[in-house]
This record gives sequence, C-alpha cells and structure tokens, in this order.
Amino acid sequence: MHSPSFERAQALLKSTPLVDGHNDLPWALRQLPEVDETRSEAAEVDLTEPQPRLQTDIPRLRAGGVGMQFWSVYVPCRFTGDAAVTAVIQQSELVHTLAARYPSHLRVVGTAAEARAAFADGRIASFLGAEGGHAINESLGVLRALYRLGVRYMTLTHNDNVSWADSATDEPVAGGLTDFGRDVVREMNRIGMLVDLSHVAATTMRDALDCAEVPVIFSHSSCRAVADHPRNVPDDVLRRLRENGGVCMVTFVPRFVSPELVEWDREVAAAMAAAGAKHSDLQERDEFLAAWSGPPQPKVGLDTVLTHLEHAREVAGIDHIGLGGDYDGVSELPVGLEDVSRYPALFAALLDRGWTEEECAKLAGENVLRVLADAEAYAAKQ
Repeated sequence: MHSPSFERAQALLKSTPLVDGHNDLPWALRQLPEVDETRSEAAEVDLTEPQPRLQTDIPRLRAGGVGMQFWSVYVPCRFTGDAAVTAVIQQSELVHTLAARYPSHLRVVGTAAEARAAFADGRIASFLGAEGGHAINESLGVLRALYRLGVRYMTLTHNDNVSWADSATDEPVAGGLTDFGRDVVREMNRIGMLVDLSHVAATTMRDALDCAEVPVIFSHSSCRAVADHPRNVPDDVLRRLRENGGVCMVTFVPRFVSPELVEWDREVAAAMAAAGAKHSDLQERDEFLAAWSGPPQPKVGLDTVLTHLEHAREVAGIDHIGLGGDYDGVSELPVGLEDVSRYPALFAALLDRGWTEEECAKLAGENVLRVLADAEAYAAKQ
C-alpha cells in the first residue's frame, strides 16, 4: 500500500508533465549483445514488455509518470569526424523508429506546445538531445540538420574536449569556448536549439552564459558544492541561472551525487591511469571495473539526490531546477531510484520534506517547458 505522499505524487504527475532531461535508451538498445554494432542497428526488443536488462521500458515509463522525455542521441568520443555524424544521424533515426513502432505511447515533438498536446493525448512527448558537440564535426550545417531531425538540445562536449570547447573531464585546451564555439552557441540560439552545458568545463559554462541570448540547460548535472566532481555545476554558475533564465536538471548518477563515491572514483581513475587505461572512456571504464580488485563501489540512496535538489533550489531558485536521471546511461542508480518507474517515490520524498505541489510541478517540467518556449520565441524573431 502506497503512502499518502506517494499517491499525491502520482496524481501530480498525471496533471503536470514530468520532463526528464536525459535517457540513454537509444544507445543502450544498440549495445545489447545480440546487436552487430558494425551494422549500427538497435535490438528490436519489445518495449511494451518488461525489459530487465534495461532501466527503461514503456510499462516503467508509465508507472513513473514520465510525460516528456529527452532521448539522448549519444555518440561516444571514440567516434570522430564523419563517423560521429553518421552515428548521431543513426541514433536520431532510431528515436523516430521507436515512436513509429509505439504510436500509442511515444510521439516525437518539436515545440513546447506540441509536447503539451502530446501529454494531453496520453503520449510520452519525445524530444531528441544530441550528447557531444563532436557529432557536428565542426559544421554549423550539420547542427542545423540535426535540428530538422528533431534535436532540441546539444551538449557542447562529452567526456573529451572538442576543438572549440573544453570538457569537464579532459585537460583544458581552449580555456572555455573558442571563437567558433561562441558561433556554435549563437547559432543554436538562432535556430531554437537549447545549449546544454552538462559535461563541459566550468570555464565553458561561464563563456556560454556570457554569449547566450536565451536560457541554457544542464540536461543531467548536479551540484559541485555537494559533491566535488567536475561534472557538477559550481555555485557561481547556478546563481547565474537566475539572470539567464536557465535550468539545471539534477542527475542521479551515483558517482556525481555522492561525495563518498567521488573519492572512490578518484581511486578508480588513478588505478586506470597507472594501467594505461582512459577513465573518461565509459566503455574502457566499465571493462576495467569488471576486472578490478579494488574496494567495492559505495551504495548511494535517494536522500543523496534530495540533498542536491534542495541545494540547487536554494542557490539557483525554484524556477531554475529540473530532473535528468541519465537512465540507461549508467549501470547502477541510487537505491530507491533504480529505474524510470521510481519518479513518484522521489516526489513523495520531496512532499514529505515540505515541498509544495507548485514547487514540485516546476521541478517536474514547468521550468523546462518555459525554457523551450523562450528559445522558440527568440528563434522566431531572428
């Protein structure tokens, strides 16, 4: 039997769209063992049935009250040049394929209004988010083409630098954004594509905020003051979201949210460096950990995520926070947030902590929908 707070949370997510900023299901489908990656086709699993190998399927999306989803069209940094462009187009096509395969559940949308209409029709409104600026191969034409395919944000970097922007998890080269990097931000503003500052260095965050004409987002990042990981957002940047109008979508990734896990992950990074392995390459990291005899990964609970949400609310303000779980982008999530069905538990915990339903609605999706509408309005005037 569910608690009254859990039932209130479920009711809230039926009336207010939950917008999740980042889900890596498209890449997870491509990585299933039965898939020949050289053919670049995802497994045709039936997502209307429970998929225990994944953290996402349609029954759990429905149970979690997910009303709108940014599907990550992720490209690993080991894909470069034309190969990266090919991969991001394949990933984008896969999202459209999934929507066509499950039309009673998913609908690809391009605007905030279309997303609200899909939610009202009982569909999960599906946006695309390109993860990693290397996917445009230094071409503004490719950037514009991705917008036509439905991509509504681009993360400027992934774990490695691009030639025009520094990543949070690489050695700085550009010192933030180069002149071309600023051109990318301006072009994204012009066409109505959100600038996503997850994964980028703090210098890149500040440079992007300096030149952005519309609100920015962090699709899946948490708070640096709570857990000192470079993937998280420093307080000075969180404060700047008030003026910019942007949103930090707090993520659940254990090694970003837990201070204990940050320290553990530093041990992993040192061990990988000693072994000549690349910590920022997620595939190499997973392979290394599978054989590592070091200390076990500490467990993380839902309360740790709540700490980040409350810090972000205090520093950035209630109008500048959201959620980006990163489901199917990591192998393990916090206890209590194991898969996409667990969002009502998160909101029940916030209600128990005294958050109002209005505050929860802003966190769930109203803030991000406002940012999308602002970006669309600016682009319409250009």
